[in-house]
Amino acid sequence: MKFDILTLFPEMFEALSKSIIGKAQEKALIEINLINIRDFSKNKHKKVDDTPYGGGAGMVINPTVVYDAYSSIEDKNAKVIYMSPQGKVLNQEKVKDLSKEKHLIILCGHYEGIDQRVLDEIVDEEISIGDYVLTGGEIPAMVLIDSVSRYVDGVITNDSTFEESFSEGLLEYPQYTRPETFNNKKVPDVLISGNHQNIRKWRREQSLINTYKKRPELLNNLNLPEEDLKILKNINKEDL
Repeated sequence: MKFDILTLFPEMFEALSKSIIGKAQEKALIEINLINIRDFSKNKHKKVDDTPYGGGAGMVINPTVVYDAYSSIEDKNAKVIYMSPQGKVLNQEKVKDLSKEKHLIILCGHYEGIDQRVLDEIVDEEISIGDYVLTGGEIPAMVLIDSVSRYVDGVITNDSTFEESFSEGLLEYPQYTRPETFNNKKVPDVLISGNHQNIRKWRREQSLINTYKKRPELLNNLNLPEEDLKILKNINKEDL
């Protein structure tokens, strides 16, 4: 999968050369191409912004420089995403949908934003990572790339994406590792019992309890089987 990133600050994406995403690039499972919008400025000082028509605080990025940066990408069939607090909030279903694309172009805004005319011309979808405002679109773009890349074949194991939070609408169960006892707290006996059927049952119960405790609104959107409904009905204060 290929990501082309249109940004004024390509150096911020150094973090994506590390860990799992870095290894995925080394294996050519994903490709991340950084395009510096400032390189397409015709201004001798490489200026890319100007004051907004109608007045107001801040500066607005010029449409021509963004369009020229976009035009430098050969594949015009790619889906263009603008990272914006005005967009639809990113969730796991959207992540899965985007992972089916072969090529994404991600536009990162900055300052007071980008001239609307070029957004209307090239952008297919606006996406937000939450109902708050950041100083630019680079960090949201990294969030999008990281979350989508995890669903690309070979980046991580299929079991990891299947069992994690939100994959089935529920939060994930608690995880434990060695030592068996830490600060006088033992790993739940069922996890060291060797009985995989009981372990699966326990994990399902804990996933339901976790969701009920931390994000109960998620349960409203699920068509849970009768067995899960019984577990929820029997949740008591000691579980919480």
